[in-house]
Amino acid sequence: MLCLSKVALIDVAIGALGITDDGKVLKKFTSKDVNELVSRALNIEEGIVSNEFKDLVKEVKSDLGADVEVIVEDEAHAKHVASEGLRFSIEPGSELVMKLRSLIPKLAVEAGFIDHESMWRDFIHDLSMRVTRMKLRKVAQKRDLLAIQAIRAIDDIDKTLNLFASRLREWYSIHFPELDDLVREHLLYARIVKELGDRSRISKEALIKLGVKESRAERIERAARDSIGAELSNFDLRPIQTLAGIMLELSKLREYLTEYVGQVMREVAPNITELVGPLLGARLLSLAGSLETLAKLPASTIQVLGAEKALFRALRTGGKPPKHGVIFQYPDIHRSPRWQRGKIARALATKLAIAARADYFTGRFIADKLKKTLLERIEEIKKLYARPPPRQARPSRPPRRGRRRRGRRGKK
Repeated sequence: MLCLSKVALIDVAIGALGITDDGKVLKKFTSKDVNELVSRALNIEEGIVSNEFKDLVKEVKSDLGADVEVIVEDEAHAKHVASEGLRFSIEPGSELVMKLRSLIPKLAVEAGFIDHESMWRDFIHDLSMRVTRMKLRKVAQKRDLLAIQAIRAIDDIDKTLNLFASRLREWYSIHFPELDDLVREHLLYARIVKELGDRSRISKEALIKLGVKESRAERIERAARDSIGAELSNFDLRPIQTLAGIMLELSKLREYLTEYVGQVMREVAPNITELVGPLLGARLLSLAGSLETLAKLPASTIQVLGAEKALFRALRTGGKPPKHGVIFQYPDIHRSPRWQRGKIARALATKLAIAARADYFTGRFIADKLKKTLLERIEEIKKLYARPPPRQARPSRPPRRGRRRRGRRGKK
């Protein structure tokens, strides 16, 4: 058995390679499948020792003996060499390692990864771009949970605002009941209560400063002057104004979260965001659970996300299943006549399924093409189904034939 003093081993994208101090090259190539090459490159960056490297260490131990010194580039590979009972040294810039790395393009041609050494740079560039996309997708998988929690927070704020608005109107109506009919906007109502409070302070000029139109401000001022509400002290008005202030703060928080969701969704799912907007896109992620789950759902399931109760009720009772779920918020669906909504929802769900897969699996931006074909399909639906379909006449039920009920005759 021939014992050599040193051998350098490295783990690279195309496999595990080695070189002895007398110039003999050792090699264990990996599969030529692009996905496997990307996974291998990611594992190398994370310090995971490949199976090819392990096989090459065993070959070195068998052919060159246990007295050889193995040169490696990092601690993870050094630990594996040590576990095989071989001596090692960590020298990433040693002469043997650099010589071996200079031979990689030639070895790649020999293994059939490229046709010529001049193609090595393009091969590595393409592989690096794929690795970068994979890294970004891994980060996006975590950031989609941030968008999900943010949109759920927005929905909770909306429910809380509606609840507080109802309480505020009932509470303040003790003092100024007429304002409830004159101002239907919850936030404007809260702003008037917070800033002005007592109805004696409600004037045309003060209302205009709060953004109320002049004609409307005059009606509110007149109603405040002739109100039949009870007089309240500042002590009684203060908690009402505090509640109004909390509503306004919640509204500011909602605006901030809306901007945040928009930024995160453009990073996580740019195709979905471009197709249906950040809020609806985030609600779809929330209902699915994650971008990964949404990307794996069929279009028919995406179409009814958010309408699970109606779907299960239809399955249980044999009724008509829902035509759309949360995607009803898409403008071209809820603004269209009822007989067009199902067809538009089906077309939108198909594009969303493609967009979700592109966002999760490839990272390529294809929303411009998807949006163009979707709008064309919507216009086609509106032209083909401009009029409602004729109603089908219900089959007439045959008259029931039964015996006449005879009354009891009393015995004589």
